[in-house]
Amino acid sequence: MNPKPDTRIEYIRRINRLTEYINEHLEDELDLNRLAQMCNLSPYHFHRIVKAFLREPLGAYIGRLRVEKAARSLRYTDLPVQEIAFSVGYDSPSSFTKVFNQFYGISPTEFRNNKNFIIMKPATINTELNLKAPKIKELEEKTALYIRQTGEYSSLDFESAYTQLWGCVKEQKLFSAGIEHICVYHDDPKVTESDKLRTDICLVIKKTATPSGEVGIKTISGGKYAIFLYQGSYDNLGAVYDTIFGQWLTESGCTLRDAPCFEKYISNPKVTAPEKLKTEIYVPIE
Repeated sequence: MNPKPDTRIEYIRRINRLTEYINEHLEDELDLNRLAQMCNLSPYHFHRIVKAFLREPLGAYIGRLRVEKAARSLRYTDLPVQEIAFSVGYDSPSSFTKVFNQFYGISPTEFRNNKNFIIMKPATINTELNLKAPKIKELEEKTALYIRQTGEYSSLDFESAYTQLWGCVKEQKLFSAGIEHICVYHDDPKVTESDKLRTDICLVIKKTATPSGEVGIKTISGGKYAIFLYQGSYDNLGAVYDTIFGQWLTESGCTLRDAPCFEKYISNPKVTAPEKLKTEIYVPIE
């Protein structure tokens, strides 16, 4: 399926709205016909279009997000298995356990208790990163222009995305002080296959904007965050996250909040040496 450019842009907008809604309602019963109506498509064409853009059937996509979210909760929170099952849309712990076992070959309880069992990739905890204790802050929600890309983080075309985003700023006269370069990461590469990782490449803006082409508008959640300042190459960010979640989180007594992490880029990588790059990592906590 290769839609014409204008049609493709319209489909991207609809798919982005759809996936945002699904991500915020995983605990609810998601009726596929109603989701099709939200996208203003007939159920038949809806399923074909969604599969073409998401690269998997919608039912499989929803099921995978639910199980991956549950895996993160099992590993990083102390919530009871029953509560986790309900929070991702299962009506009983037994049905949740069956599906989890089908995905990963291990029960939810076994996965929680066996810290050495890694679903995808082993963690890399690096004590030489010298991460300082984070600042804990309450943030207001942010409005951002964004372009969604899917795939392994190191393979994404950040430069092209930011070129499009800044083009939108210029076109709509949105420039003001305080524009921030941010990326919102929806998935954990420890439990999600690399080709399915979702990233929103964002510019936080202060003025009112409208969607343009592939550029959408989104709200980045406010609330309490642990904010880590990391200096060094972007190549080491995976190890930084592993150290935060595998070391700091377990020792801090903090509990993760149900919101994605995001990064704020302080340095311009075009004029800054890799070892001098500064990145703020925002981890949502209760």
